[in-house]
Amino acid sequence: MSEQSSERGRGKQLTGRVVSNKMQKTIVVEVTTRVKNPQYMKYVTRAKRYKAHDESNDCGIGDVVTIQECRPMSADKRFRLLTVKERAAQ
Repeated sequence: MSEQSSERGRGKQLTGRVVSNKMQKTIVVEVTTRVKNPQYMKYVTRAKRYKAHDESNDCGIGDVVTIQECRPMSADKRFRLLTVKERAAQ
């Protein structure tokens, strides 16, 4: 019961680019994936946006970040910021 640290490591991790940081303690991360079309055998790029919790408000637009799934923090925020992999050039 006293082992809470194992709970924080669960959930999927995604890597994407920050497209918005206008909300307080929240960033919007766009994750792109390549999916193969089974009929035409061509790859199509799909993009999905996730809202993530950024406690310290240190991410800027264009940063490449890793986010991790967590408990629901609001109606549509289910990820938290894990690491900033690359800072955007200013």
